[in-house]
Amino acid sequence: MAKILAKNLANKRVMLTDGSELGIASNVIMESKTGDLLYLTVKPNSLIDISKYKSQENYLLIPFEAVRAAKDYAIVDKKMITGSDMD
Repeated sequence: MAKILAKNLANKRVMLTDGSELGIASNVIMESKTGDLLYLTVKPNSLIDISKYKSQENYLLIPFEAVRAAKDYAIVDKKMITGSDMD
């Protein structure tokens, strides 16, 4: 996988691999000692059932290893974050 720079994720729409829109990228959480990116924080779309996702203070915490691409949209592997391709 190509490297994804955190600065390229700011305010991008976040889509799941099934084509549904998860929300808008807000920030990243980084491990301070190693510099590893841990989570992409996402302001969820109002239609998303957030109970399926790890969340904190009304933001979804998407494991950074689930982020597959970041061009026009940030694409997130749905199976990695929910354990299923199905809703």
